[in-house]
Amino acid sequence: MTKLIAILNVVAWAGFWSFGYLALTTPPEDGSRMVVALVIAALGAATGVWAWFWIVRHSEATGYAKGSRSRARYEADEGLDA
Repeated sequence: MTKLIAILNVVAWAGFWSFGYLALTTPPEDGSRMVVALVIAALGAATGVWAWFWIVRHSEATGYAKGSRSRARYEADEGLDA
């Protein structure tokens, strides 16, 4: 399953970049083509971000990567307890 998500990640980002380029370089007269390319690029970006977060979460859960320390922790600081 991990390899499938990794492949999906690569394909999604490739779709984002290629259709994003098409959306940016389409002449303004072809508005419908531009919108279709923009929608496909947005779907590629959304799928790529989802797959990336899935891979990061999976690699932290399996111990392949260390957990991130940048998340907020809701623990009381010393000396601030009321």
